[in-house]
Amino acid sequence: MKRFILEQSETEFYTSHSGLALVGLCLNQYGQLNQVLDKGIPLRHGIAHADIIKSMIGSLCLGKSDFEAIENYRDDDYFKTALSIQQVPSSARLRQRLDEHADALLPLVYQSNIDFLAHAQVPVTPLATGHVALDIDVYPMNNEKTRKEGVSRTYKGFDGYAPIALYLGQEGWCLGNELREGKQHCQYEFLYSLERGLTAAKRLTPLPLLVRLDSGHDALDNRIVLQEDEQAEFIIKWNPRKQNADAWLAYAEQHGQWDTPREGKRVALFSVTEEHTRNGQTYSCRRVMQITERTTTAKGQLLLFPEIEMEGWWTSLASTEYDDTLIVQLYRDHATAEQFHSEFKTDLDIERLPSGKFATNDVIMTLSAYSYNILRWIGLIGLLGQQSPIRHPAKRRRIRTVIQELMYLAARLIRTGRRLKLRFSNACPGFIAFESTYTKLAAG
Repeated sequence: MKRFILEQSETEFYTSHSGLALVGLCLNQYGQLNQVLDKGIPLRHGIAHADIIKSMIGSLCLGKSDFEAIENYRDDDYFKTALSIQQVPSSARLRQRLDEHADALLPLVYQSNIDFLAHAQVPVTPLATGHVALDIDVYPMNNEKTRKEGVSRTYKGFDGYAPIALYLGQEGWCLGNELREGKQHCQYEFLYSLERGLTAAKRLTPLPLLVRLDSGHDALDNRIVLQEDEQAEFIIKWNPRKQNADAWLAYAEQHGQWDTPREGKRVALFSVTEEHTRNGQTYSCRRVMQITERTTTAKGQLLLFPEIEMEGWWTSLASTEYDDTLIVQLYRDHATAEQFHSEFKTDLDIERLPSGKFATNDVIMTLSAYSYNILRWIGLIGLLGQQSPIRHPAKRRRIRTVIQELMYLAARLIRTGRRLKLRFSNACPGFIAFESTYTKLAAG
C-alpha cells in the first residue's frame, strides 16, 4: 500500500472541531452569559468570568470534562474566535476560579441555561394527551476510590454521587442537574427542586404539565404541592410500604378488570381513592393499582406458592378522561429519562467529576446541563431533516451523535481581510447540515 507523508504547516490553519462555531452562536446569541456574569460577580482584573465559563462549556461540548483538557486549546485561535473568548485559561486557573466562585456562579449559570432555552424558543413537544411531560429522577454516578467531598454509598451499592435531573418535553430539555451526596435520600430537599423546576417549565410552555416521579417521591407533601398547582398534573409511582399483598389480591378479585397475558399469569387493573389529612385539610387522590398473580414462570415451571406483585400510581388525572390503562402507559414513558442520564454520564463524560470540592462539581453539573441543551438544540436543527448526514430516522439524536457529526467536523480556517472563512472538504457529509444550522442560529 502507499505510504503517507506526514507534515505540519506554519502557514495553513485547520481545526478538527469546527462545530464550536455553532456552540458560540448559542452562547452569545441566546445565553447572555457576559451580561449575567459581569453584573452578578464584578471582577477588577484577570480573565473574565464569561471566558472561564465559555471555555468549560466549549470543552464539555467536545465531550471533555476534565480541567486538563483545556490546555489543548490555549493556543487555538479558532477556539477563542468561535466562542468569543478573549483569553483561554490554563487548567490551574480554570480549576481555581471555579473553586473560588462556585457558590456565586451556580445560580447565575442555572439562570443562563433557562434563559437560553427561552430566548432560543426551543420546541417543547407535548404527549398525545396534550400535557408536557416533566420527568424528575435521581441517578447514580460512580466515583469509587476517590476522596471527593460528598462521595458516599449510593442506592446502587457503590460510592459516588446521586444527582437529580429534570427533563421537559419529549425532547428532554434539561431544566436542572443538581449534584447530591450519594447517601442523600431522593426526597430530602426535593420540594425546592420541584418548585424551581415548575417555575422554569412554565416559562417555556403554556401547556399543562404532567410531572412524573418514581416511588422514592411517594410523599403526601409532593402530592399536595402538585394538586394546588393549577397548571400541573402528576403521576407518582406508589411505594407499597408493608402493604398486605393477599388483601389486595382479594380486593382485586372483586373490583379488578382481569387479563391473562399467558397461561399461569393473571393481571388485574383498578383504581382506588384515598383521603389524607394535613393541617386540618383533607386531600383526596386517585391511585391506579395493578395486581399480578403468577402460578407458573415464563418457561412453564409450576410455582409451589403463587407470586403476587403489587404496583400502583398516584395521579391527579380524572378517571372519566384517563382510564387505568392510559395512566400506566403514560408512566412507563418516564423510563426515557434513563437514556438522558446515560448521555450525561457517557456522551459528556461527567460521571467521574473533575474536582475534589462538592460546590465546584455542582457548578460542573449545571454547566453540563447547559452544554447538553446546546447540543440537543443543534441536533434538532441540523440532524433530523433531509439535509442531515445519512442516519436512521429518529425524533432526536443522541448527544454523542451530535458531537460526532457536527462538533468534530474538520475545516480549514482562512483569514481574508477582516473576515474569517471555514472551508470544508467537497466530500464533507455534514456540510449542508452545518451550514443550515449555522444560518438558523445566526439569524437569531
